[in-house]
Amino acid sequence: MTAPVQGEAPRHDDALPVRRRRVPRGVGALYAGNARAVLGRALLATRSSTWMVVLSGFFEPVFYLLAMGYGLGTYIGDVEVAPGRTVAYAAYIAPALLAVSAMNGAVYDSTWNVFFKMHFGKLYQAMLATSIGPLDVALGEIGYALLRGAVYGVGFLTVMQVMGLNLSWTALLALPALVLVAFAFASVGMAITSFMSTFQQMDWINLVMLPMFLFSATFYPLSVYPPLLQHVITALPLWHAVELVRGLTTGIPGSSPWGHVAYFAVMIALGITFTTRRLRALFLR
Repeated sequence: MTAPVQGEAPRHDDALPVRRRRVPRGVGALYAGNARAVLGRALLATRSSTWMVVLSGFFEPVFYLLAMGYGLGTYIGDVEVAPGRTVAYAAYIAPALLAVSAMNGAVYDSTWNVFFKMHFGKLYQAMLATSIGPLDVALGEIGYALLRGAVYGVGFLTVMQVMGLNLSWTALLALPALVLVAFAFASVGMAITSFMSTFQQMDWINLVMLPMFLFSATFYPLSVYPPLLQHVITALPLWHAVELVRGLTTGIPGSSPWGHVAYFAVMIALGITFTTRRLRALFLR
């Protein structure tokens, strides 16, 4: 290496070698094993400022159960859930409201909560500037939404037990079923929210959830609907959740439970995949 002449800028071959930062590729670019940090931050935020909002979400299905199950139920009587098998109306709608409770807890946290963090709090930009990857963010936020949905489910399942609406020991299996349901809705909810940019677009979520809540055999058997509408209803995720949970709490399985489990497994896989890719495209350009 020749010494540079005084007053002359050093040539490239005279400069000291610079160590470049190695950019992770493959799975290392997506997941850094820090999803628990995202979940921990969400739990701290709940404890400090939003616990009343979380608590209020538990009472809505309880009020529906008291008003519909024991109010309207006195006029309806028993409902047939299988050929020759009937249950009281309160025992019929209680597992449906249990599934709705898990869905609501998961969806609201994975949609509106994520929307504010993404567009107003700029939280994900800050997270992804650290060692946290997009898959860490997805799993952490979905994990919190899943936890909230599971807490709602445990509380409502306890209310059902006190009221004598759990008709079989298989009601114990409703808890892992609710976790699966919450996981599926949270995964898809966050994936959809990652494409939303305005409040008007976020209103579309409520536009979908309300009809799904009313028409997923929540309050009435599937047989009361026209055949064409029945095919539409059986394609809805909430119907699969209601059928799965109702079969467990009543001990009278309607359709194949493993088919419902496979449906939610596909939802989870698609939701996590699209969420991770979308976060990477938005914040790691």
